[in-house]
Formats: sequence, C-alpha cells, structure tokens
Amino acid sequence: MLTRPDKVKLHTLLGNYPNVIALKDGRVKSDLVEFDFPDYPVPNKGFKPLVREHKFDLGELAIVTFLQAKSYGLPYVLIPATVMGRGQLHTVAYNSERGVMKPSDLNGKKFGVRSYTQTTGIWVRGILAETYGVDWSKVQIITMEDPHVAQYKDPPFVQRAPESKQLPQMLIDGEVDAALIGDKFSDPRFKTLVPDADVASKKWAETHGGIPINHMLVARASIAQSRPDVIKEVFRLFRDARQADTASKGALDPYRFGVEANRRSLELIIDFSYRQQMIPRKFTVDELFDDLTRSLGA
Repeated sequence: MLTRPDKVKLHTLLGNYPNVIALKDGRVKSDLVEFDFPDYPVPNKGFKPLVREHKFDLGELAIVTFLQAKSYGLPYVLIPATVMGRGQLHTVAYNSERGVMKPSDLNGKKFGVRSYTQTTGIWVRGILAETYGVDWSKVQIITMEDPHVAQYKDPPFVQRAPESKQLPQMLIDGEVDAALIGDKFSDPRFKTLVPDADVASKKWAETHGGIPINHMLVARASIAQSRPDVIKEVFRLFRDARQADTASKGALDPYRFGVEANRRSLELIIDFSYRQQMIPRKFTVDELFDDLTRSLGA
C-alpha cells in the first residue's frame, strides 16, 4: 500500500480489546492514517490526561466523561463508534458473610464506588433505581477518587473515603454495605447484589436498546474541522477492525456504529447523568455530534 505524503499520525488512547486488535496489530490498515499508541495498560488512566491536558488526538473515553467534557466546552467531538460496552449489574457486590442482601436493602445504607462520575456507576444507579426499587436519596455514597473532568465538583451528598482506604476491604469490614467492585470479585464472600446478574443484565439490554455503552471514540475538534477525511477514515478503520473480530455480532453486539444504532443507549445515559447531577441539562443525542460525525454510519 502506497503511503500518501499527507498521512496523519494520531496520538491515540486505546485499550487492547478484541474488537480493536486487528487495528492495533496492523491487519486493518490505512494509507491516510497511522496511530501512535502510548502505553496505558488500563485505558481509564488516560482519561484525565485527555480531558485535563488535551493530550490525545483520538481515543476512547467514558461516555459520561464525554458528557461532562461537552458541558464545559472541552475541545473534543464524539464519533459514533462504541469501543467498550457491557452489562453492568455483575460489577456490584455485597459481603455475604454479613447476611443475604437484595438491591432494595440498599435504602438507608452505604454504597461504595471508585468515583461518583464513573460511567459504570451511573448505569448501575440508574438501573437499580428503575428496576429494583433503590431510592438513592436514602443511600450514602462513598467515593475513592475525584472526577476525570476537573471543572466538575461532586454534589454535597457524596462523601470521600480517606486515601488509605480500599473498597474491597471496606466491604469486608462493613464500612460500606455494597460496592461497585468491577468485573472480578477479589473475595469469595462477595456476591452480586442482583441475583443472576448476567441474566438480569441481558434481559435489561433486550428491553432498553442494547448493551449499555461504556466508552466511545472521541477526536480532537480541530482535526474534525480541518481534516474530515481523517475522521471518516478512523470510523472506517474501527468498523473494519470490529468485522475482523470473530466474536458474535448479533442483536446484543455492544460494539455499535452510527448514531441510530447507539441512540437509545445514549438517551438513557444522558437521562441517568442528568438525574444524578452529572450534567447541568439534558442533551439531545444529536447534540453530541457535529455535522460530520452525525453522518457517519448513516
């Protein structure tokens, strides 16, 4: 493949997901775009440099972090390509040593989460309120970190744990009653707050427009304005990389491309974010994109 003289190198934040490996290992190529991938073993560690220092030309970004970045006018545009999505309910644990707990038992108790603005946490709180009777006005939320977007300040009802604390140990010690621990639980005493969580997440996705979005692509706004051909090529490359992935691409494929394929999931996370005081107003889905990115995949 001949290299064009105007080939653009993009400093890119991207994890090693199965749906993008063909892009990262060179099986999916371009004569217009090349990527510089810095070493971020955990991509979310790059979110603060992206939104605070504007360090990357292109990257995955948690969708709620993008909503907040847009609220504060930070210089990135959203590309309608989901890089990471998943069911959410399997991430929430309680300590079974202290007795059986169901979601509605959270009312009047303490819930731990890495950050109040963590996208998985927003999904979890929204789903537990909508489907499982959790009243978050009656739950004390304990956090471990500040938000990615520096301009955002946690609401006064959110309490920060001392820096020496770790969520799993707080759950063991009874300092929180349930916590968002993540995909894998570190202790056999931890059980999912929602029974049969994977089944419950699948059922929720089937009735709510698909698997919830965690991370989507964003690009530096100046690139979208000056080089629309680069943004179109990036979209093609990510879509081709997904096609090269052998994982199932059925009705609940989390890696959706185009505004319409992602619309319902975006509507929900906008609503949940507004209700949980993440953003000052509800965006429409179309507002999240510019004229160029809105047309991608149409």
